[in-house]
Amino acid sequence: MGACRTGNDELVSFGIALPGRILFGRGEAAKVPALIAGFGRRVLVVHGASAARADWLMDGLAVQGAEITRLACCGEPDLPALEAAIAATRAFAPQVVVGIGGGAVLDMAKALAALIPAPGGVMDHLEVVGRGLPLTAQPLPFIAIPTTAGTGAEATRNAVIGVPAHGRKVSLRNEAMLARVAIVDPALTDGCPRGITLASGLDAVTQVIEPYISGRATPFTDAITRPAIAQGLAALQRLMEGEDAGARDALAYVSLTGGMALANGGLGAVHGLAGVIGGLTGAAHGAICGVLLGPVLTANRARAPEGSVAAARMDDVAGWLSQAFGAADGPGALADWARAQGLPRLTALGLSAVQQQTVAEAALVSSSMQGNPVVLSADDLMAVMSAAG
Repeated sequence: MGACRTGNDELVSFGIALPGRILFGRGEAAKVPALIAGFGRRVLVVHGASAARADWLMDGLAVQGAEITRLACCGEPDLPALEAAIAATRAFAPQVVVGIGGGAVLDMAKALAALIPAPGGVMDHLEVVGRGLPLTAQPLPFIAIPTTAGTGAEATRNAVIGVPAHGRKVSLRNEAMLARVAIVDPALTDGCPRGITLASGLDAVTQVIEPYISGRATPFTDAITRPAIAQGLAALQRLMEGEDAGARDALAYVSLTGGMALANGGLGAVHGLAGVIGGLTGAAHGAICGVLLGPVLTANRARAPEGSVAAARMDDVAGWLSQAFGAADGPGALADWARAQGLPRLTALGLSAVQQQTVAEAALVSSSMQGNPVVLSADDLMAVMSAAG
């Protein structure tokens, strides 16, 4: 923990929590099997619905003499799926857990690494709907290998878990859940379908914008998010025009940056709403964040006192958006552009008008909302959802 001065000369204290080691760049995935073998011989590999995408890893681990159990995570993890996965894998007694896939896969792997050794049940540790107790057993080593550029889950200390009985998505959170090694090889994202690239890319952009304007921003999060915002916007625009290796590299870096920033500076109203909406509808997290981002930025700026740090930071973001899309209303231009690229509206994602009051009230008490730079009311959040609907 240290102290330094922010841009408005206010003395602040902050800490930095990051994965034990981060490898970034094309070709870094080749190092993965040997790295994993260094943590133990019994390896639990969690992958997405397409098992073939992890075959190269299985082959490399076999060469290392590993004993492997595979687990497919075919959607965003929820409580029943997580409990079933724990029951199915605990007897294997893995020594290391590897997640290779998108954010949902990484969250499932991260949760398994934390809970396979845990003496209690999942609800003992979930926030909001559970007891929120700290972990008492050291998590297994977790190795993160993202194959999409969006959530930054390879660099975060939490796993998002849906709880259908409560219609919510909540976090399992502990600093010990940070990856021992995060390997971000942008080549693994090459050829990602356009719709997934759009939704996950907007999530990546959201996760460098929200920590930048957050009331919990630090000099560290400022240093990594400020240059990443325009970089992420430009990369995503290029990828909507066609496959581009340089843009894939840039977006993978922005996604990693967002994970590091949110783990150390918090988020805001976009994620406060998205967690509740995702729990109710089951819609993809990135798509929800993408459609909410523009309206939330507009609502935040309307509530920010003139001359405040919050207003200045939001004006920074609005200016970068205006420059990216060539329009005076930056947040509005972002929303229009995303819609033109095929991003669904909230109603198409499954949120009905009658659910908005419930969503707004639940979002107000979410952990993500605590980082929002201004106080938004339930009515403000309903107006956001209406604009995004």
